[in-house]
Amino acid sequence: MKDFPSCFGENGVQVADFSSSSTNRTAQNLVTCVYQCRLRGRSRLITVTWSKNLMGQGLSVGIDDNSNQCLCKVDIKPWLFSKKKGSKSLEVDSSKIDIYWDLSSAKFGPGPEPLEGFYLGVVSNRQMILLLGDMRKEAFKKTGATPVPSNSVFVAKREHVFGKKIFSTKAQFCDNGPLHDLTIECDTGGINDPCLLIRVDTKTVMQVKRLRWKFRGNHTILVDGLAVEVFWDVHSWLFCSALGNAVFMFKTSLSAEKLWASQPLSDPHTLPWSWSQRFHDSHSQCLGFSLILYAWKNE
Repeated sequence: MKDFPSCFGENGVQVADFSSSSTNRTAQNLVTCVYQCRLRGRSRLITVTWSKNLMGQGLSVGIDDNSNQCLCKVDIKPWLFSKKKGSKSLEVDSSKIDIYWDLSSAKFGPGPEPLEGFYLGVVSNRQMILLLGDMRKEAFKKTGATPVPSNSVFVAKREHVFGKKIFSTKAQFCDNGPLHDLTIECDTGGINDPCLLIRVDTKTVMQVKRLRWKFRGNHTILVDGLAVEVFWDVHSWLFCSALGNAVFMFKTSLSAEKLWASQPLSDPHTLPWSWSQRFHDSHSQCLGFSLILYAWKNE
């Protein structure tokens, strides 16, 4: 069986390098969201990464083209000792791009993503290319952008989750779709025949028995009337002595199998994250929404 498809640009976000100790990890300390947008008539990918470490919350915004080339990137350092609002100007395709953010009133859950009380806006030629957050009125007033809805589409998300046998997160399986509680349960400690369970809003949608023989695989579930292909690789949990991670992918695309790459899934440091297979040209539509979870077991 082939390993997971690559889904993020190699010039985009790099996977964090964790130490062998799990005690210092913060649940969901890295979340990456990718949006497909139109910039001067061209299709562009805007990657937003929310991070959390001992220094505080961090934010990174990058803009890529469809040939896997990073056009520009701005890193906003952890704001424990810095401003929680501001702006930066960049240049893409000979055009000025302005990035505005205000997280001074943001409220956070256990992860690095703000839940409410914030905005993040990307503006070009007085047009709001991408707008995140619930402070929309404040964003348009600050940026001076024309109050027209953005045409951005949420196409992918990557997240780090941690737990002992239960791993939980919020999942949205399509752009503007409802938010669901997603739970992965797998107890591999001292069990001869471990089992993998996946629940959506407390309902069991998938069960894998004889996991030692089926440590990699795929299965289709239905969520919101959509066929969601689930891929899993728990080899590191079962057979590696060193602390490792499992990887799960949820993809709302019938062509998911065509995107599989040859690199091993369980090592996030070697995953190429190529977007070139996901998007065709500037006029193509995205192949679907992808959610990738890196699940790390706490000691």
